[in-house]
Amino acid sequence: MQVVVRSDRVKQWFGADDPFEKLQRLQGQVVRCKEGRTTQRFEIAQQGYYVKLHEGVGWREIIKNLLQLRLPVLGATNEWQAINRLQQLGIHTLDAVAFGKRGINPATQCSFVMTKELTQTLSLAKFCEKWACCAPTITLKRCLIDKVAEITRSLHRHGMNHRDLYICHFLLDVASGVDQLDEKNVTLYLVDLHRVGMRSAVPTRWLVKDIASLYFSAMDIGLNKRDIYRFIKRYTGLPLKAALVDNPLFWKKVQRKAHKLYWRDWNKAPNDLFE
Repeated sequence: MQVVVRSDRVKQWFGADDPFEKLQRLQGQVVRCKEGRTTQRFEIAQQGYYVKLHEGVGWREIIKNLLQLRLPVLGATNEWQAINRLQQLGIHTLDAVAFGKRGINPATQCSFVMTKELTQTLSLAKFCEKWACCAPTITLKRCLIDKVAEITRSLHRHGMNHRDLYICHFLLDVASGVDQLDEKNVTLYLVDLHRVGMRSAVPTRWLVKDIASLYFSAMDIGLNKRDIYRFIKRYTGLPLKAALVDNPLFWKKVQRKAHKLYWRDWNKAPNDLFE
């Protein structure tokens, strides 16, 4: 059994108990229960925490994922490692305060990751939902586009892909007030990391999936072609002409994948911002 606890408060809360038994008895607020994992919110001394407890997905789920050419998420290890890696890269994310793993059999292995609750944040999807009719300042919009592009670029350049990179998984710090946000005080947290892929280099298909997911989730928030081109320049680090000419097939794949996602969810064609 492996257990890592980084918080004295959490260490005292566990006490002499077996951490896995204590978490299995936990009566917190269940926010998600799916595919062998349960996420609960609870408090210790008025501080909020989330714990994601994995209790094994079974061989059927593992085989199903492998047949679909997807790596199955077997436990909390991946999320724990992803959080640590993002922090090393200077990307704002969750604060992981505890991790545990026991068992060798991948189908029945039990594990958990505990994170400190992020407060006074708003998902980027929620923040942007009225942009189509109530546009933000140009400087704030450009700042957010730049931040998302730079985070995505850093992920991909360091061998990481998110696999669910929608704008709802970027949380905006609104501690200073939503109306007080400007380009000088924008902080974005990247969350929902349990499926993150980590390698020496990201295969093209996963780069396409991440960028297409971003594009799909931003299609209806009031962006224009200039905004898309700005993202491409920031993401690639190249002048626009060079970025598009250098790898036109990549951006065509992104476009097609985003269209498929839009058709899947809305059963209609999107207003393509590339055109």
